[in-house]
Order: sequence, then structure tokens, then C-alpha cells
Amino acid sequence: MTGTRLSAFALLALANFLWAGNWVTGRALRDAFDPVSLNFWRWVVAAAALAPFALREVARKRAVIRRHAGILLFLALIGAALFQSMVYLGLRTTTAINAVLLNSSAPLFMLLVSWVLERERASLRQVFGILVSLAGILVILTRGELAVLRQLEFHPGDAWILLAMPVWGTYSVLLKRRPVELGGAAFTFVIAAAGVLLLTPVYAIQAVHGPFAWPTLPEFLGVVYIGLAASVIAFICWNRGVAVVGANAAGFTLHLLPAFGTVLAILFLGERFGAYHAAGIATILAGVMLASYSEKRLRAK
Repeated sequence: MTGTRLSAFALLALANFLWAGNWVTGRALRDAFDPVSLNFWRWVVAAAALAPFALREVARKRAVIRRHAGILLFLALIGAALFQSMVYLGLRTTTAINAVLLNSSAPLFMLLVSWVLERERASLRQVFGILVSLAGILVILTRGELAVLRQLEFHPGDAWILLAMPVWGTYSVLLKRRPVELGGAAFTFVIAAAGVLLLTPVYAIQAVHGPFAWPTLPEFLGVVYIGLAASVIAFICWNRGVAVVGANAAGFTLHLLPAFGTVLAILFLGERFGAYHAAGIATILAGVMLASYSEKRLRAK
């Protein structure tokens, strides 16, 4: 694997680590913010943080932005406004185990969207890599006991999370159509600012008709984390990684998210690390490496 591709997969892994924290934080803030409000403030924080680094380039390349306004607005709609609002909505009523299981289906939807939009087919080794990673996720979620699967219950939020997966797959596949003239910070700022504009009407309606309460310090810090780490840093890492390795290969790294989520739960929630954690994480990594290796061989041919 070349240094460029290795660096790209490192960025994709970092994005998944930061997004794992976003799922934990989003679940923790479900009673403090409604889904649209949490998503709105997420992108307000992100746009404000990016502005000092991106405004000069955005002003210099405004002709490029106008020329590609259609694809940029669509990416902001599905990647910033729609996808994360659906995830936060789902996290209000579904369990963590169901949410992570459904989130692990994202690579499958990326393969499907790639085939529909780009006629890009997955190899048998890539499909096998997905199945290996899914097996690792099941090992973690079931604590090594498959009988736990019979106890799963479905909740209204499951439908929202499942519907969000093809939305994210479409965003990732269409990233290749972004204007290459825009750097990572400028592109993410445009997506964040457009996301804020798209969310503002819905947020304003809810703010007028709903009660207002100042967030506590932990809730405020949670929004800051989501806005900076899970939005600015994670999206820049993801966008750069997808640009290098493609949506299909990048999609396999999403299986790292539940693995990172397990580690975060152990560190911050005091859960005990068991042998099934080690076995599950090792299996997930094996599946990701297998699928990534396949993608490299295909490109070499």
C-alpha cells in the first residue's frame, strides 16, 4: 500500500473515531435538544470555526462556487442537513445496539449507490471483507453469544437510522463530483454554511413554537465537540480519504465506528473489556484490511 493510500485510510479511521463520539454525544443530548436544533447548532459551530481559515479562499473562488452551486447545495442537503438530522431523530427512540447494527449497513448501501450512479461493481473479496467485518461487529454486540440476537427489539428510531444509510452512501459517492478547486477547509465551510441555511427555516419554526432553555455546561461542551471534532475535523478527514481511495473502499472503514464506540464505552462508561471485545475488534480490522487490499489490487490492474 502506497504512503498516500495509507495516509488516506488513517484519515478515514480518525473520522470514524470522532464520529463514534458523535453517536455517544447525540444519544446523551437527546433530551436537551430536538434533532433539528442539535444539527443546526452543530453546523453553526462548524461554520464559525472554519470561517477564519476558509473565507479568503471562498471569496477568491466564488466563481467556482457559483458554477458548482447545484452539487454543493445537494451535498449540503444530504450530508449536513438531512443525514445527521435523521440520525439524531433515530437516536431518540432506538437502542444503542440497534443503532450500531444498522449503521454497520452503510458500506452495503455505498456499494449499491456506486453501482446505481457510477456503475462501479464490488469484487467478491470486497463483499467477503464486509461479511468478515459484520461478523466482528456481531461478536462485540452479542458478547460472543449469538443467542443475544433473538432478544433484539425494533423501535421507531430504527427506521430513521436505516433510511439515513443510503443518504450517507449517496453523499460519499457524489463527493467525487465536488469542485476540485476548493480545498478541504473551504469545501467543508461551504457545506456547513449551506447546511445552516437549509436548516434555518425548520429550526426557526421549532424555536417559535417550542420552549427555550439555556443548555448546561456539559450540554454546551457536547455541542462544541459535535461541531468541531465530529463535523470540521471528521468531515475534512473523510472527504480527503474518499477522494484518494474512493467511496467503496472508504465505506469498509465505517465498520471501525462500532469498534471505536466499544473502546469509548470502556474508557468513559467504565465497561469491562472482555475477550470478545478483542476478538471482535480484530475481526473488524481484518475485514477492513481485506476489502482495502482488494481495492488496491483492482486499481493496480
